[in-house]
Amino acid sequence: MNQSVCVIGLGYIGLPTAALLSNKGFYVHGVDVVPEIVDIINSGEIHIIEPELDQYVKNGVSSKKLIASTYPTHADIFIIAVPTPFRAEYKPNIDYVISATKSIAPFIKEGNLIILESTSPVGTTDKIAQELTNFGIDIDKINIAHCPERVLPGQVMRELIENDRIVGGINQKSTNAVKIFYESFVKGSVLTTDAKTAEMCKLVENSYRDVNIAFANELSMICEEAEINVRELIELANKHPRVNILQPGCGVGGHCIAVDPWFIVSDFPKYSNIIKQARLTNVYKTEWVIEKIKNEVITFKSKFNSNPKIACLGLAFKPNIDDLREAPALDIYKKLKKNGLDVYAIEPNIESGKPVETITLTEGLENCDIIVILVSHKEFLNISKHSLPSKLILNFAF
Repeated sequence: MNQSVCVIGLGYIGLPTAALLSNKGFYVHGVDVVPEIVDIINSGEIHIIEPELDQYVKNGVSSKKLIASTYPTHADIFIIAVPTPFRAEYKPNIDYVISATKSIAPFIKEGNLIILESTSPVGTTDKIAQELTNFGIDIDKINIAHCPERVLPGQVMRELIENDRIVGGINQKSTNAVKIFYESFVKGSVLTTDAKTAEMCKLVENSYRDVNIAFANELSMICEEAEINVRELIELANKHPRVNILQPGCGVGGHCIAVDPWFIVSDFPKYSNIIKQARLTNVYKTEWVIEKIKNEVITFKSKFNSNPKIACLGLAFKPNIDDLREAPALDIYKKLKKNGLDVYAIEPNIESGKPVETITLTEGLENCDIIVILVSHKEFLNISKHSLPSKLILNFAF
C-alpha cells in the first residue's frame, strides 16, 4: 500500500490513529505543534499511556512508515485530530480545527481526502470546506467528511479497529470515498450519513452517557442523605431486566463526556434542558465531594486538635490511564490545596511534577490520616477500612 496519510494532532486520538495506520501499510506523517512530542515519537517512544500503543509506534518508526514533524506535508489523506475545547460560558472553540485546516491547505491536491475526527459542534465540517474554498481550492475535486472517534481510553488500539464508525461527508462523493478508506482497516461496520448528522451523533452519544452518569451521581447524593448504600441499591435495581444504572463517581471528566454536551446546549439552548441539567449535576457532584472531605477535616481537627494529612488517590479522569483532561479528581485535589489543606496527590500513571507533584502510594498510606479514593486505579483495589483500620477511608470511586 503506497497511500500516504498526514495526521494533524498527535494526542490521545491522533497518535494511536497514526500509529495504527503505519502498521497497516500506510505511510504516515504526523504533525504536532510541540517539538518535544515530535522528538519522543521519532525516537520510537510515546508521551501518553495507552496499552499497546508503544509497540505500534515502535513498529511504525522502525519501519520508516511513521514520522513526526511540526509541519504538514503533501499526502493522499489528511486527518485532523486536534482538541476542540470550549471558551468562557461553555461556548465551543474550533480555533484549533480552523488552524489545522489552514496549515494543510497549501498541500491539498485533487482527489485528496480531508477527514475531521475531532469531536466538533454541528456545522464544523462545512466550515472546513468553506475555509479551503477561501484558499482557492475547488472542494468538488476533493473529499471532505467527518468521522468522529468512538474509542475508550485504555482500549483505544483495539477499538480503533473493532468499533463501528460513522462517516458523514459534505456530499455523497466524499462520504463514499472516506468510507472506502476506513473499510481498509476497520473490522466494524462503516455507517454513512451526512456531515451534520455525523457531528451530532458523536455529541448525542456522549450526552447520553453524561445524562446517565448524572442520574447515578444524583442517586449517590440522595442515598447519602437517606443513609442507604448506593452501590448496593444500584446492584439490586440492575437486577431488573430493563434497568442498567451506571456507577457514581466524583464527577465526570475527559475531553468528550465533560465537554461535548455543552456543544449541544450552546447551539440549541431552548431544547436542551435535560442535557444542561445533567452537566450541572455532574459538575456539582465534584463540589459535593470537596465539601464532604472538608467536613471530615473539621471533624478530625475537633477530635485530635491537629490538621490531618490527606491523600488523594487518583488524578486521571478514569481508571488506569494518565489522561488528566477535565479530570474531576485533579480539580478536587487542586481546590483542597487552594483551601490550605495538607493534601498529597497519588497518581501512579503520571510522572511526579507533570503537572503536579505526587507521592507514592506507600508514602500516602503510611503518612496520611485521611485516604480519599477518587479514581479506581488497579493499584487501589485492595484499599479498604479493613486493610487500613487506623485510617479514615473516603471512597468516591468504587
